[in-house]
Amino acid sequence: MKRIALVAACLLWFASTAPLTAQDRKAYPEDNGKALVNPGMGWMLFYYSNVLENYGSKLAPSDIVEDFPGMSTVFLRLPWSFLEPEKGKFNWEIIDTPAQRWLEKGRQVAFCITATENWTRQGTPQWVFDEGAKYYEIGGFTEVDYDDPVFLDAVEHLVEKMAERYDGDPAVAFFAIGAYGMWGEGHTVRTTPTHGRTWGFESQKRIIDIYTRHFKKTQLCISDDYAGHNDRRARFPITDYAKSQGVTIKDDSILVMNPPDSWYHGGMAQLFWPELPVILEHEHYGISMKFKAWDPELLLKAVEEYHASLLSIHWWPRELLEANRDVIDRINRRIGYRINLTEAEWPSEIRLNEPFHIKSAWKNQGVAPCYGGGYPCFTIKDKKGGILAVLVDTEFNVKDLGVDAPGEGVPFRRDLEFTVARVFTDSFGSFSRACPTGKAELYFSVGTAYGSPTIALPYKGNDGHKRYYLGEITLAPAQ
Repeated sequence: MKRIALVAACLLWFASTAPLTAQDRKAYPEDNGKALVNPGMGWMLFYYSNVLENYGSKLAPSDIVEDFPGMSTVFLRLPWSFLEPEKGKFNWEIIDTPAQRWLEKGRQVAFCITATENWTRQGTPQWVFDEGAKYYEIGGFTEVDYDDPVFLDAVEHLVEKMAERYDGDPAVAFFAIGAYGMWGEGHTVRTTPTHGRTWGFESQKRIIDIYTRHFKKTQLCISDDYAGHNDRRARFPITDYAKSQGVTIKDDSILVMNPPDSWYHGGMAQLFWPELPVILEHEHYGISMKFKAWDPELLLKAVEEYHASLLSIHWWPRELLEANRDVIDRINRRIGYRINLTEAEWPSEIRLNEPFHIKSAWKNQGVAPCYGGGYPCFTIKDKKGGILAVLVDTEFNVKDLGVDAPGEGVPFRRDLEFTVARVFTDSFGSFSRACPTGKAELYFSVGTAYGSPTIALPYKGNDGHKRYYLGEITLAPAQ
């Protein structure tokens, strides 16, 4: 309702303003269709997936796969036993080393530390079992008893230490709650027939609560399979509880099975995506191809249906890219948020110390809201690139833009009054900041409330700092 009311009020405001004169300029920036690299959206590369060989092991230390369009995040999912092989002695190097390769290039990182695996014998460190935690042997791997107090105390300490290092860091896109179920995905179905052991809502809730006690800022997620991997219902007690705690979902079922079972929880995502980012993980590409479950069109359909913000690169990245370039390009035009300035009007000349108006119209052409938000800004620069004026619309946050199907939706219109180099007068005289006059250039951007650009936009004319050229403007001296 907030977005609807905001749009309605803005349309009335825009219609009530006086028209600009024939001397004013108008522009219709054209979306260039290219992939964007922005916080909290795009493609995430599985550097580790259960074992260290999958899938970053073949990359040179200098290679962050920049040629994969829209790749914004590196995901490190590995067994707890690799991170804390001895009690209280953490092997941080195993995650910090690959993470830094992407972080220094402005990308984000995400983590999942798992307690149960079948690619290795166990996910939980041996010292946890040596201290008395119960476990079960199943087909050559070890599954911990998720209700065991020794295990829970050890998980609490692990999560506390992880939160001390990473909670609230803007470079961390999300942290997956990995201490429950096979691969951290909530699967316990093998334990039930073999040992008659089941875990329910209270067990799952207890694990979620450990993470939310320590992670207060960074986005957390659980697997959709906490609710059961093939139950198609939209609402479940555990996912309702997760949502109430600000925990989102990561669907791990995409293209695992053949149609019509290519995924099960598109309905579940509808509770989450209006407020929290939904994350998708497709099956290991080679395995999906082997079982004829891979379908590029269905991958795009999943992004649309789930309103996905992030999508995995769950294979050797360049092999996936080479075989699926067309659908990757199409997904990049829709995944996450895609902020468009569809039109703008401004005076061809403004006078210092006199108010003027800039009209603009905005749309989000992605499938998901811009959860982190940002404020439109118009920057006036001289011909050498020097900043003459920074004009921010702090009353409009792009996170409030609605989400529409391609080519649909009404642009959100703004009419802003600004003054450059205002003159202040008191009994000592008149004062204004120095501002050169003459021909200048107008740029637009989206970012902080103080005008720093933070979001890449799909336009040419980038000044190298995520400001985009709009047109010329002349500054005349104050009268």
